[in-house]
Amino acid sequence: MKKFMNSPETLTDELLVGMGLAYSDVVEVDGHLVISKDLANADRVTVVTYGGSGHEPAVQGYTGRGMLDIVAVGDIFAAPSGQLVFEAMQRADKGHGVLLLTLNYAGDQLAGKQAMKLAKKAGMNVRQVVTDEEIRFDPNGEDNRRGLGGAAALYHIAGAAAAAGKTLDEVADICERYARNMASIAVQVANATHPQNGMSFGDLAESDMMEIGAGQHGEGGGVRVPMMTAKETIATVAKPITEHLGLKAGDKAFVMINGSGSTTLMEMYILYKEAVAYLENMGVKVVGNMVGEILTVQEAGGFQLNMAKWDDEIEALWNTPAHATVFFKE
Repeated sequence: MKKFMNSPETLTDELLVGMGLAYSDVVEVDGHLVISKDLANADRVTVVTYGGSGHEPAVQGYTGRGMLDIVAVGDIFAAPSGQLVFEAMQRADKGHGVLLLTLNYAGDQLAGKQAMKLAKKAGMNVRQVVTDEEIRFDPNGEDNRRGLGGAAALYHIAGAAAAAGKTLDEVADICERYARNMASIAVQVANATHPQNGMSFGDLAESDMMEIGAGQHGEGGGVRVPMMTAKETIATVAKPITEHLGLKAGDKAFVMINGSGSTTLMEMYILYKEAVAYLENMGVKVVGNMVGEILTVQEAGGFQLNMAKWDDEIEALWNTPAHATVFFKE
């Protein structure tokens, strides 16, 4: 493992300080809270999320105007405490209610449950939406419904709905609808190493195989198959996704190609081209996209294909302005 760092024990602290310095016009960093500067004058529903570090730019990179208001950040690959998430919700509350967005992982779910319990005990007006868009690739394998990179697009949908002056229930219901109408499958060609101890997450890089459906950390549920071309790979994973979503001719869709950490933009653009061609061949129109390193796992190789079925309201929200540290929509 070769990484430019000072101490394994201070990785998260230092990366957050650096992020605050790099994007001081967009966010303020207070310990393990990343706070949008747009929050100071907000008179609306506010949006909070949380997650472990080591997945940059996710999740704290999506803090800003028209996106997330506060992100509570945990240690490497570890959820923050429920107490810290609750403190983020308290700090975000502007009297119109707080939406808590949660990815479906055991640690995140536990922290969210604790934070929601504390918030309700404090009399706060709160709603929680969980993203669990990963779908089963292997019919006989695990189906953990993990939350993957698709949440990054939802961050803007939530932020845009809140900025439009919608009530907490309206914002939460839109997010629930979005979450139920997106699906993802992960493809890996090389595993990551843990930056604090150098431990490898697997031996995939030493083989001539790729793994489909094993989540972003290489969790269970994956199927190893021989390497395929970009076109063959997209066809393999797009078929179950489009079937799951019920996409058909005349529908509108969003497509995300999320790199895992070491996948090149060259590869991601080729994969995106093939995904668009696959949908256009079905008569489905691609009206929104994200392509790049969106939610990573250090130097893992591969990508996540996320698709969402959109309606006119979602498309309109997507096309409203936003300015986060790594996301711009003007």
